[in-house]
Amino acid sequence: MSTNDYVKYMTEQFVRYMDQPKEERRKLREQKKQEKPPFLNRWFGMLPLAISMLFKRK
Repeated sequence: MSTNDYVKYMTEQFVRYMDQPKEERRKLREQKKQEKPPFLNRWFGMLPLAISMLFKRK
């Protein structure tokens, strides 16, 4: 991908983002926040889940 193509792509994405109404952008941002996995799973994978399940079982 050449630099010109990259600049063109980024410009298109920016214009598409700015053309959206402010409320729609806010809704999309909130939706992305809700879809994120919990902090420990995101940073450390399944290890915290496995440890918590181990302690809950005991």
